[in-house]
Amino acid sequence: MQKDTPIKIDHLGAKNCVTGSCHLMQISAARGRAVNILVDCGKAQGKDPELPFDAFPVAPEKIDYLFLTHAHIDHIGRVPDLIEAGFDGEIICTHGTKALLIPMLRDSLSFTQKSKQEIRAIEQRIDDLSWGFEYGEVFSLKKGIHFKLGNAGHILGSCFVWFKISLESNEDDYRVIFSGDLGCTDTPILPDPDIPDACDLLIMESTYGDRNHESRKKRIEVLKRCLTRALADGGIVYIPAFSLGRTQELIYELDRIGMKVPVFIDSPLGLKITKIYARMDECWDREARALKARGDDPINFKGLYSVERFGDHKKLLNMAGPAVIIAGSGMCTGGRIVDHFKHGLNDPKNDIFFVGYQAKGTPGRRIIEKKVPCRARIHKLSGYSAHADQAMLVKWVNSMPGPPREIRLVHGESHARKALVAALGI
Repeated sequence: MQKDTPIKIDHLGAKNCVTGSCHLMQISAARGRAVNILVDCGKAQGKDPELPFDAFPVAPEKIDYLFLTHAHIDHIGRVPDLIEAGFDGEIICTHGTKALLIPMLRDSLSFTQKSKQEIRAIEQRIDDLSWGFEYGEVFSLKKGIHFKLGNAGHILGSCFVWFKISLESNEDDYRVIFSGDLGCTDTPILPDPDIPDACDLLIMESTYGDRNHESRKKRIEVLKRCLTRALADGGIVYIPAFSLGRTQELIYELDRIGMKVPVFIDSPLGLKITKIYARMDECWDREARALKARGDDPINFKGLYSVERFGDHKKLLNMAGPAVIIAGSGMCTGGRIVDHFKHGLNDPKNDIFFVGYQAKGTPGRRIIEKKVPCRARIHKLSGYSAHADQAMLVKWVNSMPGPPREIRLVHGESHARKALVAALGI
């Protein structure tokens, strides 16, 4: 960034790690107070650091806008705390994220000491402050700041944010893009990420900057083959999955495979989110919409069972296989998957399919690293990441009308960032 550009960006979370995304953009003005924009305010997971609000360069009450790139907790989880710390600005996101915001935060708040009345009050405040916007349209903020939300293809409602800032000098406008989390191409249900506009500064995620995923076609074949082997001895396949995004993607893929054993979604939040996905089919890609138009609901099938009540969850713990159980949380830090592991980890007939990133220090990572006693077989299906891989990230940058003047890589471990730096040639 040029030294005389009156824009300062601090990476307050996920600068050198994967979770807890939070970025502050301060735009100074010749007259009047600066405009302060926060992009995401997420909870850190595992051993990732989390900066206290009193250590922020700007006090929460002086933040004018909070942009949310999507509704995963590592991007929105601290929003209630930010409001309690004094934030009273506008929360800006897509319509899809707006629909998911309260259900996701309600689930997160249920693990705190707050009363139901306090949680309802926080939810009402968030609802009052938040606004949903369309993809692909330019909107104006104050003091010559414009923004546009592009479809990031990560989960329902995910976006990257393009800012155009009119400088008070005679210089050209300054353009900044925050990528948020970029999704894979050819992801079930969701369209591919939009092609980004040109920018001066690109702040981009790098979660899988050091590797490439399997193709979707190969991924389905691997899932089917692994399931066939795992279920042959009558055991149970446990799949820890994020309630938002991964659960719906798995349902879609299992429907395509044509499961012959019962599949249980043991996640109240996952079931609520699936209903929102079903309701917002205008956000689906053409393939998913075509399936539904033919009468083949792509996120529902015979043999798929919803486990909503806790009593039914307790019964499921003692059920014999073969069966597939999808439960949260995705990194095994809580939720019903913890109960299933207590009952099933020591049975060699059972299998665990990890289909998402496991942050350092989380129970999921410890199981993979064999630091937890486990007789069940462990499988890592990396092709199910909701994050773009190295090749996709490079292609996304190269699809811009012109190269950014500067690229900053965030939201990734050091080895992933270094590999992506080399792949981008920066």
